[in-house]
Amino acid sequence: MARRVTIVDVAARAGVAISSASSALNGRSGVSERTRSRVRQAADELGYVPSLRARSLSAKRAFTVGLVVQRNVDVLESDPFFGAFIGGIEEVLAADGYALVLQVGSDERQTLGRYRELAANNRVDGVFLNELQVDDPRIALLTELGMPAVAINSDPALASDFPSARQDGTRGVRDAVDLLVGLGHARIAHVAGPEQFLHTWQRRRAWHDAVADSGRTPGRVVTGDFTYESGRRAADELLTGPDRPTAIVCANDLMAVGLIMRAEEIGLRVPQDLSVTGFDGIALATYLRPRITTVQTSPRALARAAATLLLRRIAGESVEDVEIAPAALVVRESTAPPPAA
Repeated sequence: MARRVTIVDVAARAGVAISSASSALNGRSGVSERTRSRVRQAADELGYVPSLRARSLSAKRAFTVGLVVQRNVDVLESDPFFGAFIGGIEEVLAADGYALVLQVGSDERQTLGRYRELAANNRVDGVFLNELQVDDPRIALLTELGMPAVAINSDPALASDFPSARQDGTRGVRDAVDLLVGLGHARIAHVAGPEQFLHTWQRRRAWHDAVADSGRTPGRVVTGDFTYESGRRAADELLTGPDRPTAIVCANDLMAVGLIMRAEEIGLRVPQDLSVTGFDGIALATYLRPRITTVQTSPRALARAAATLLLRRIAGESVEDVEIAPAALVVRESTAPPPAA
C-alpha cells in the first residue's frame, strides 16, 4: 500500500516551512502569491489530499453537514427531485472542503433520533431542515440542541429561529389554474401531497384561492403521497363518478404521470377529455406523450443557495433569508379546452 502524501512532503518539495505550506494550501495570509503558487504546484505533483481528520482537529469542526430526509425509500428512489437537490448541495460543499452526511428516517421518532445522534456525536457542523411540516417538531429540537440549521422553503409568514432558502411555487400553481380557467374549465380538482407537509398546504391553498378568485367553485381534493401509484389511485377516485372534473392540478409530476396513465386506461384522452398539470418539472414529464404542463422548480439552484447560507451560518456570520427566482409555469400538451359536452 502506497504511503500517504503529507503536508511535510509538500513543504519539502516546495522548499518552504511546513507552516507556510499549510497557510498556502488553506488560503490563509502570511505567504506571498509566488510561494502559494509553488506550494500548490508541489501538492498537485505529489497528489496531496488534505487530511480531514487533521483539519477537523485544528479547526474544531467536523467539516460535514447533515440532511435527514423523512420519506419512504420507495419515494426517494422514484423522485428525481432529491437527486438534483443533493447535487446542488454537493457543488457548494465540495468547493469549501465540506462533505454531506445523508440519513433517512422512516417516521418522526426515527428522524428526531437521527438529529440527536448527529449532535451528540459531533458528526456535523449544521443541518438542512428540508420538507418542513406543519408544527414541525424538528424546529424545537434543533433549537434545543443549538445546531446551526437552514430551512428549505419555509413559509415567510411563519416565525422561525432559522434562516431559510426559498423558491416560491404558489405563483406557478395560480398560473396553472389561470391557464385552465382561460381555456374554459369550470370543474378543476386537485391531487395534493401528504397533509403533514407545509408545501402541501401552500400548493393546495394556491389552487383553492385561484379557483375561487375566478368565480368558480373549487373541485374535489384527493390526497396522495407524491408517488406514481397514488396518482393512479387519484384517477380512480376522481374520474369514475358522474360529475368528473375536466381538469386536475397535481401537486407533483409523478402523481400527474400516474393519473394520466390511469385516465387513458379508463378510456379518457389527455388533453381532449381531461387536462392535467404537474409540479416540479422533472425530465420524465417531457418524455410522455402528451408532455405534461407543469410548474418548473429549480432544486439545484435552491440547494446551492441553502448550502451557501448554511456554511455562512456555521462560520458565525449574520445571515438573512434568501429567495431565488419563483418557479414558473411551463405550458405543454397536457392542457387544452374542455370537451364540448
